[in-house]
Amino acid sequence: MTEQPDIACEGLVRIYTAQGVEVQALQGLDLVVQRGEMVALIGASGSGKSTLLNILSGSDTPNAGRALVAGHDLVAMRGRERLDYRRRCVGFVWQQSGRNLLPYLTARENVAMAQAVAGVIERRDRGARIEALLEQLGVAEVAEQRPAQLSGGQKQRAVALANEPSVLLADEPTGELDEATSAEVLAAMERANREHGVTTLIVTHDATVAEHVDRTVRIRDGRTSTETLRTTHTDPEGRRVRLAAEYAVLDRAGRMQLPAEYVDALELRDRVRLSLQADRIEVRPGQQAPRGDADARVGADAAVAEGEDAAATEAEDAAAAEGEETP
Repeated sequence: MTEQPDIACEGLVRIYTAQGVEVQALQGLDLVVQRGEMVALIGASGSGKSTLLNILSGSDTPNAGRALVAGHDLVAMRGRERLDYRRRCVGFVWQQSGRNLLPYLTARENVAMAQAVAGVIERRDRGARIEALLEQLGVAEVAEQRPAQLSGGQKQRAVALANEPSVLLADEPTGELDEATSAEVLAAMERANREHGVTTLIVTHDATVAEHVDRTVRIRDGRTSTETLRTTHTDPEGRRVRLAAEYAVLDRAGRMQLPAEYVDALELRDRVRLSLQADRIEVRPGQQAPRGDADARVGADAAVAEGEDAAATEAEDAAAAEGEETP
């Protein structure tokens, strides 16, 4: 039996209306993240990635399409189920580093509270689990400090996995951090993914985050456009080499978006020419004949048609004459 993905979105559409103007934030987006994967979703501002994250977190619902996370149907969820989903199924790392924390509680107390609210761990086991979690996330040495005394990275890591989620959603986790702290946060997320199999989706505009994952999905104009898959190989000299290959995403209707740099390099506009080869499809710039050439071609076609009509008339006259002479 094939294992179901932890995140499966199909044809997601989200339309916002502001002052009578409709804005399509998502325009039929498809996305699949397998269980235990760590994926980065990147895109420019306004591409739809924050809207997608709001839907996956249970904070928003799409106008159309399907969205499943860890077996939960996010479109059909209502009331209590949605609340339980947010408490037990998903963990969050926000760009605002202190968003998950109560300022008057220590790091340890914040973790304990998150576990108690989620109810995923028996009371007698929580103490040991809290200590193990604080150690794993690299914040054990500041466990008795309050959020105001913690660094941005320590705040983000403190309770991200406290509810032992199936899926971890990270919204611009490095947006407010320096390079060294960003590396610490990403390393902690990698450990959680590797050691506990937590499916992780990092939504970011920071291209450097992509180097920490094996798959990067680019979103553009409310749709997934390309994916970059990374693999690690050992070269003949024994060095580990990181290789990347980019792919266009083909949706169920057979549509795909060409990378913007390809379109600009070949000056592709309006229409393109396609040709099917034995093992590939070739895309070439479309050619539109100048107006003068088009007029000349139309005139030539008309002359040919006129000549054909004249020849047909002569043939009919000859046949008629031959018929009259025959007794």
